Amino acid sequence: MDFILRAADFMWANVIGYVLLAVGLYYSLRLGFPQFRHARLIKKVIKKNLKASDGVSGFAALATAVGGQVGTGSLVGVATAISLGGPGAVFWMWITALLGMVITFAETVLGQIYRVKIEDGSYRGGPSYYVQFGLKSRFMGIVTAFFYILGVGLCIAFMQSNSISQAFTGVVDLNPIIPGIAVTIAAFIITIGGVKRLTDFSSKVVPVMALAYIIVVLVIIITHISKFPAVLGMIFTSAFKPQAALGGMVGHTVMDAFRQGVARGLFSNDAGNGIAGIMHAAADVDHPAEQGFLGMFGTFVTTIIICSLSAFALLLTGVVGNPDSGVGINLVQDAFQSILGVPGRWLVFFAMLMFGFTTLIADLFYGESNVRLIFKDKYKIPLWIYRIIAFIMFLVATQMDLELVWGFIDVFVGIVVFINVISLFFLFKDVKGILDDYQNQLKEGKENPVWKRDKEYHL
Repeated sequence: MDFILRAADFMWANVIGYVLLAVGLYYSLRLGFPQFRHARLIKKVIKKNLKASDGVSGFAALATAVGGQVGTGSLVGVATAISLGGPGAVFWMWITALLGMVITFAETVLGQIYRVKIEDGSYRGGPSYYVQFGLKSRFMGIVTAFFYILGVGLCIAFMQSNSISQAFTGVVDLNPIIPGIAVTIAAFIITIGGVKRLTDFSSKVVPVMALAYIIVVLVIIITHISKFPAVLGMIFTSAFKPQAALGGMVGHTVMDAFRQGVARGLFSNDAGNGIAGIMHAAADVDHPAEQGFLGMFGTFVTTIIICSLSAFALLLTGVVGNPDSGVGINLVQDAFQSILGVPGRWLVFFAMLMFGFTTLIADLFYGESNVRLIFKDKYKIPLWIYRIIAFIMFLVATQMDLELVWGFIDVFVGIVVFINVISLFFLFKDVKGILDDYQNQLKEGKENPVWKRDKEYHL
């Protein structure tokens, strides 16, 4: 399995990280930095799309996407990034998020443009769909869908069941497969209910769990406020200077910070891997640009807010580098326990349960959307085969080593990111056309721009 880990390091340190940031910068420059210029529209768009008369509302799609984005990335991902890349990894997570916001905008818009309506009236879309219909290549659409099933529908989902189980065994001495079974059964019930049940569940759970997590971490920051300036300085300094071993902390190079920050930044907000476009494609909105703005907001929330708070909690409490501290989610539990005692470990478990579970069922939905593209109207048997394999692997993942889980994620998601960002480059005109159309309608005095779809797509 060393080959998997070496391949992951090579891909992210030498190829994927640079390609991802380059495409984000390209889109930002060509579109005039919409992540900053149109930030004021977010509140209006959220208010307008809280509910939908029929189907999935824009807000419900946002909440589900955020539930899928926050997940373990904001807890386990941050802990792993800092442990392996040092505090400087947090800086590169921020850069990935700021450039990733416009990438998410593009993915969301393309998901809306090249989506298809299925038999229950809901929509499916995402990278494999805009590769097939936008780039007009059925073969590459199938290849893309295959790697999304492996990288997102299975590998990223592994991390959720692994981390939920490890969080539970961090407070109760129990075989991790037991909580893994409970999570798998619950995921089965939600998934069988379809996208409407998934979005209804997430739109209720995600805002509450995010708010609760933010409040607790703010308490940690306030109680350690005297250390806060030094922590900020350490983040910026170690992003550009090698960090020597100090105290219990292991030394880190600038490349360690870059590799971990970009990879874990992507994992936390999904910018670049295209899966936000899969969920946002299901939203029923007047204009694709509106959902694009909501997609950008989701990336901002997950990394700039949630991940930053997690990083501050870890660095302020001093658990990173402590030889007695755990790894992954258990490191986050150690940080919360240092302030709140044993209840802090339980708090992290419940946060991980909610974050990870919403991510898990979102990942299953992403996998299913790609199964549909490959098999078209003959999808039912392959869909059940995929579900059975996924549920079995969720249990296997509870017994897997965390480093190996990350290795599989980095390799297969790296392939997914590469395919997706290259597709975004070639489909730039479509994204720009949608943004221009929205802006022109605003200039003409239309308070609620409406996009006139000129073509329907079918599998």
